[in-house]
Amino acid sequence: MSINNLSVEELGQLFPIILSEPKLDWISIYKKEEKEIIAIIGKDNIDRIEHIGSTAVPGLISKPTIDILLEVKNKLKNKFLINSLKSIHYQYIPKPENPPPHMMFAKGYTEQGFKGQAYHIHVRYLGDWDELYFRDYLIIHSEIAKKYGKLKQELAKKYRNNREAYTEAKTEFINRINTLARKKLINGKSKY
Repeated sequence: MSINNLSVEELGQLFPIILSEPKLDWISIYKKEEKEIIAIIGKDNIDRIEHIGSTAVPGLISKPTIDILLEVKNKLKNKFLINSLKSIHYQYIPKPENPPPHMMFAKGYTEQGFKGQAYHIHVRYLGDWDELYFRDYLIIHSEIAKKYGKLKQELAKKYRNNREAYTEAKTEFINRINTLARKKLINGKSKY
């Protein structure tokens, strides 16, 4: 049995929404994983690698999953990328609605539930991604980050075993913040 073959309901039972108080070591955990990813893929194949998601925002309650945005060179072969990340224990999660290079990888998920630190790698080509705006805006605006944390707590109670509903319910808030964050840019440079 593969985790990729589980239904949404089975995934929700096996991997419930669990929030954690902020941890100072999330950034160092990310840095360690970043080095391993760069070593296995090769620096010449990477345009940018960034810590994104709530664990990248100091003081923000979060699912204890380290989210990584990995922007790869156009020349990088998908098969090489998949095999390289599998060699360091990542599972490739096919997303037919988002063809490569929009690829997703996860580590820390087993058929028995979470095991060790959980990671998500979001693979794309170099671009102008909302996740970076959202992260930076929350870092600078701690009062907005607190509101987001409260929203996540409410939704985690309501959708404990439904990851899709939890994510969907955050979308309006995230889109509103991304719009605000993008208005703070002048000629592609942050006003922060």
